[in-house]
Amino acid sequence: MGLPALEFSDCYLDSPQFRERLKSHELELDKTNKFIKELIKDGKALIQALKNLSAAKRKFAESLNEFKFQCIGDAETDDEICIAKSLQEFAGVLQNLEDERTRMIENANDVLIAPLERFRKEQIGAAKEAKKKYDKETEKYCAVLEKHLSLSAKKKEAQLHEADNQVDNVRQHFYEVSLEYVFKVQEVQERKMFEFVEPLLAFLQGLFTYYHHGYELAKDFNHFKTDLTISIQNMYGHFHHSMNPFECSFVSSWVKYYCTYHREPKRVTMVLFDQKSGGRMGEEESFILKSCTRRKTDSIEKRFCFDVEAVDRPGVITMQALSEEDRRLWMEAMDGREPVSFLNFVQKIDTQGLVQLDVTGFNVMKKFIYAVETRGIDEQGLYRIVGVNSRVQKLLGLAMDPKTCADVELEGQEWEIKTITSAIKHYLRMLPAPLMTYQYQRSFIKAAKLDNPEARAAEIHNIAHRLPEKNRQMLELLMKHLANVASHHQQNLMTVANLGVVFGPTLLRPQEETVAAIMDIKFQNIVVEILIENHERVSGVKMTRSLSFCPEAESSIDKSGLLVCFSVVTNVVLCVYVCPSPASPSPSSPRSPSWPMFSAQSSPQSASTSADSSPLSSAQRKARALYACKAEHDSELSFIAGTVFENVHPSREPGWLEGTLDGRTGLIPENYVEFL
Repeated sequence: MGLPALEFSDCYLDSPQFRERLKSHELELDKTNKFIKELIKDGKALIQALKNLSAAKRKFAESLNEFKFQCIGDAETDDEICIAKSLQEFAGVLQNLEDERTRMIENANDVLIAPLERFRKEQIGAAKEAKKKYDKETEKYCAVLEKHLSLSAKKKEAQLHEADNQVDNVRQHFYEVSLEYVFKVQEVQERKMFEFVEPLLAFLQGLFTYYHHGYELAKDFNHFKTDLTISIQNMYGHFHHSMNPFECSFVSSWVKYYCTYHREPKRVTMVLFDQKSGGRMGEEESFILKSCTRRKTDSIEKRFCFDVEAVDRPGVITMQALSEEDRRLWMEAMDGREPVSFLNFVQKIDTQGLVQLDVTGFNVMKKFIYAVETRGIDEQGLYRIVGVNSRVQKLLGLAMDPKTCADVELEGQEWEIKTITSAIKHYLRMLPAPLMTYQYQRSFIKAAKLDNPEARAAEIHNIAHRLPEKNRQMLELLMKHLANVASHHQQNLMTVANLGVVFGPTLLRPQEETVAAIMDIKFQNIVVEILIENHERVSGVKMTRSLSFCPEAESSIDKSGLLVCFSVVTNVVLCVYVCPSPASPSPSSPRSPSWPMFSAQSSPQSASTSADSSPLSSAQRKARALYACKAEHDSELSFIAGTVFENVHPSREPGWLEGTLDGRTGLIPENYVEFL
C-alpha cells in the first residue's frame, strides 16, 4: 500500500491523523535520501572498478599486440599467416572495446553521479530545511497558544483583544509554513519519480551502448573467427600428420571374453568374463566362423593375436590368446591360415612391372572409387578412419592379381568402406614414385609458398600439366573423386582441408625424410587442397559449345568473327569461332536484337578438317590462328587469334606444324589454325 495523501485543508486542522500521515512521508524521504547516498557510493565504486578493468584489459591487449609468432621454414601457409596475425586481431578488438568503455566511464559521472547528488541536495535537502522551519513554527505557535490560554479572564478587554490578535497572527504564519512544507513534501515525492530514475536510465543506456558496440564488433569479427577456427583445425591436422605421417591400424579397446568354439557348426560363442568381478557378466554372443588368420607381430602392438571373420556379422574381430601355444591351438581348431605377405606380393608384381600406372592400376582405382561413391560417400571420417591392415592387404592382393581381380565384389558388405579407402591410399603409396613425382616435388612446394592465391593456383596447375600423361590422368581421376567427397562434407565431415591433410604426404612425399621435409608437409597439403578445389583444371581446357553475348566480350570481337576468351587455367588463350549470319549487323553494334547466338565449333579438330582436304605442299602456305597459345618453350610460338603465319608445313612432331612469324620459326598446334 502506498503513502497516504496529504490534503492542504488538513494543515488548518493539524490533527493527529495529519501528523501521522506527514510523518510517514518524512520517513519515506529519509529512506530515499539514505538509498541515494548508498547508490552514489556504489556507483563511484563501480566506475572505479570499470576503470581498473579497462586498464587491465588494455594492458592485456598491449601484451598480445607485442608478441609475434615465428614459424618454421622460409614461407608461411595461409593458415599460419591467419594464426600469426590472430593476436594482433584480438588486441585490436579489445582496444576498440575499451575505447567505448572509456567513453561510457567518462559520461557516467555526468549522467549518474551528478544528477543524483543534485537531486539529493536540492530537493530532499530543501524538504529537510522546510521541515526544520515547520518544526520551529510549530513550537512557536504552541508556546504562544499556551501563553494565550493561560491569560486570566480578569484582564482588561483591550489586553485580551491584543492577545487574540497576536495569536491569530502566529496561527496564520504557522498555517503558511505548514502549507509550504506539505507542498514541498508532495513536490519531492513527485520529482523523485523522474529526477531520481532518469539518471539511472541514462546510465543503463550508456551500458547498453557499450554492449551493443561489443555486439557489432563481434559481428565484424565473426568472419575472421571462422577463418581462424578453420586454420586452427587445419594446423591441428597438419601437426598430427607431420608427427605421424604414416597410418597404422589399431584396436581401440580390448574386452575380456571367455570363448568356446564348436567345430561342427563352426560356431564361436563369447561371454564377458572377468574373474576379479565374480566371473560371468552379460549376455552370450555367438557367430558362425568364416575364416581365421594369424596376426603378424609387426602389424599390432600386442602378442598372440589372430583375426576372425564371421559369416553373420560384418568386420574383423581381433582376438588375443593367452600364449603362443594357446594361439596355435586356436588356429588348429579353427583351420586358421598364415597371413599373406603383402610386401612379398608387392615386390613380386613390381618385378613383373605390374605395379605401375597401367590399365590394371587404373581399373582397380576406378573400381574402388566407384564403390566408395556409391556405398559410403556420406560415412563420417571417410579416408581419415583406417581399415584393418590385414583386410586392406587382402583386398589389394585380390584386386591386383589378374587371376582373382574379376572375383572381387565391392557392392556387398564383405568389404568395409574404410578397407576400400585404405586400399586406395596403399595403392598410391606402393607406386615406385609418388603420383606427383619426385621431379616436381620441390616445384609444387615452391608454388604453394607464393603469396598471391591466384598465382599460386595457376602455377600449381601449370606444374600438374607437366606431369607424365598417366600420372596426370590418375591425378585427374583422384582429384575429381576427392572433390565429390568434399562436396558431402556436411555428412562425412571431410572438408577439402581434411582431405589435403590425408593425401598430401601420400601424393607429394619427398625422397628423403628430413626435418625440413616434415615441415613442408603443410605445403604438400595446400597443393592437394588447391588441386581438389579446382579439379576441373587438371583435365585441361574444355570448349564451350554455346555462348550467349556478354558485354565483357564486346571488345574481343574482331572483323573475322572471333570471340577471344582468356583462360587462367593453363595460360592458354582460347577463341570461339563465330559464323555471323548475312543479316547480322556489324561488330560495332553487337547489342542489336538480331545479333546471332555465338556457337563454337564442336571441337578444335573441325578447324583443320578443311585444311586436310588439300594436302600441304612445300610451297608457300599461309595459316591464320583459330586459337591462341602462350608459348612455354622456346621451340613454340606465342601468338593471338587471327595471327597469320608464313611458310606453314608439317613438323616432325605429330600434331604440330612449323611456321614463320615475325622472322621466327617455331611449332604451332595443328588444330589451332585454319589455312588461307
